[in-house]
Amino acid sequence: MGRPRTPIGTFGVIAIRARPNGNHVARARYRDWDGSNRLVQATGPSRAAAERKLKQKLAERSLYQPGFNGMSANSSFPELVTYWLEDMEIEDRLSRTTRNLYERDMRALVFPAFKDLTLREIGVARCDYFLKQLARRSYSRAKHARVVLRLALALAVRHEILPRNPMDHVSRLHRKKTIPDAFTIGEVQEIRAAIKAWESRRIVAGPRPDRQLGQIVEVMLGTSARIGEVLAIRLQDLHVDDPIPTVRIAGTIISRKGEPTHRQDHPKTDRSVRRVALPSFAMQAIRSRLLRSSDTEPGALLFTTRVGTPHTTNNIRRLLRDVMDAAGIENVTPHRFRRTVATVVNDAQGALLASELLGHTDPRITMQHYIQRSETVNPATAEHLERAFGTAG
Repeated sequence: MGRPRTPIGTFGVIAIRARPNGNHVARARYRDWDGSNRLVQATGPSRAAAERKLKQKLAERSLYQPGFNGMSANSSFPELVTYWLEDMEIEDRLSRTTRNLYERDMRALVFPAFKDLTLREIGVARCDYFLKQLARRSYSRAKHARVVLRLALALAVRHEILPRNPMDHVSRLHRKKTIPDAFTIGEVQEIRAAIKAWESRRIVAGPRPDRQLGQIVEVMLGTSARIGEVLAIRLQDLHVDDPIPTVRIAGTIISRKGEPTHRQDHPKTDRSVRRVALPSFAMQAIRSRLLRSSDTEPGALLFTTRVGTPHTTNNIRRLLRDVMDAAGIENVTPHRFRRTVATVVNDAQGALLASELLGHTDPRITMQHYIQRSETVNPATAEHLERAFGTAG
């Protein structure tokens, strides 16, 4: 049997000798990351200084382990960012939209603060300070920055470029609690009236409104679907002649830089595909749209531009905002309709049904972010307490 090897990351006996110029050289054999033994040396003005420098050099050497791409702890942060973006492309687990968002957040939020640093210089304190300073300006930006910085540094750990992820030990971000805002029934009626007035106005020049905005709003109110999901409804997703008319929410509209706007074959997540029963007001809006549409192909979109292309979500948001601004109605967004639907269903049947309608896998998400809490406790409590503690007059 051969002589057993020392473990990786350990060194042998330190030998020190003096040089004619008065300096001292300390040497030791170090078993490197690849299993090879290499001679490591350091020079100092005295035996003790040379030995101290050598031990420090050996202690730091484990951080020089190159990753599979030749990177080390002394590589620059921009090198890691490039490596991370390439790795996401190779894995191809995330959607193109998510990858684009991650790259945007990395370059806009994180990169400017870390671009001049090596990976060795990025520690817990620096990451913690960066996130806290960013959170003072915007909790949302700090949250996005935390995600991409953690992912990039996690890749460095997985590929043995860094021994640990400093993001594992930063303090939690704290957000001021907000109450989800929903429209009242009266506000919904005001919005409907404003859209109807805009769509019915006399036009001196240009095409008349084709009433799609009002129909889109009615479908959002009748399904809780996101704006992109409503715009992605195809004719084959509609089952209007069934005993219980339904629509299948099974896609969303995607607009990426450098690509034409198109329909994605699943909603925000694969698990949020759902078939939703249609109330009569949503059915009326859909039938009105079908009467105006000349396309009968099953794969055709229910809502399209005048030239038959998909609407972008930004254009519908902008149009809704313009119409509401003209009517003097503030804070009307497509997502607020979604919160309104969640609140109404929760008040009637509870959070579990509201969560199912919205396509959430966890009712806590619905409760925390979508349902406007009512301050009024069920008055039945008064009857129960009266029976328990009331006394005859």
